Amino acid sequence: MPVTRSTGLLALGGIALAALLTVIGHLEVNDDLNPWALTISDFAVSDRGGVIDIAMVVLALATVALLYGLRRASPPRPRSGRTAELLLGAWVGGLLLAAVVPTNEPGTAMTTAAYLHRYASVIAFLALPVGGWLLARRDQLTPAARWLRGLAVASLVLAAAMVWSAYPGDRVLLGLAERLLILTEVGVLTVVALVLARSGSSTRVVAV
Repeated sequence: MPVTRSTGLLALGGIALAALLTVIGHLEVNDDLNPWALTISDFAVSDRGGVIDIAMVVLALATVALLYGLRRASPPRPRSGRTAELLLGAWVGGLLLAAVVPTNEPGTAMTTAAYLHRYASVIAFLALPVGGWLLARRDQLTPAARWLRGLAVASLVLAAAMVWSAYPGDRVLLGLAERLLILTEVGVLTVVALVLARSGSSTRVVAV
């Protein structure tokens, strides 16, 4: 099986597993937690080391598979052409750090670990849509370029909505905004994985 196709299928499997684990994690936590007002991290910290943390790691590994597939499909390129891959790498690093370092319990004071978790999440949430926008310029992903750009713009709009909710908005519907944001960002990964899964080993990718 061609490398790009196998890594695409592997990434799709990882994305699906991460989504399933996240749903299970929501069903297992305390019923008093409100998904519309609280973030996924708030749910994860209530079940430290549980399935939501595992889902974050699985999603990061699925992205690594995509990076490997993109790298194997790409010709040699200048340093500037690696921007999109570096941004996807930042998403992976932020996601893994957020999984390892928990946020604070809802209603408690922010700790150093909680701030680290927050800023790792911010880096991840911003890096992925920008990386997705840049990936839309690659020849191999041209058929899905409109989807990638649309999802990238939607992600950035939802990220702005989260910032508004977290500060002047008094956390109104913060959990909903975050879940919609994650949905669009996972959509970016899914689109790339689908294109790779349908491609052959001879397909080449033009650098960004």
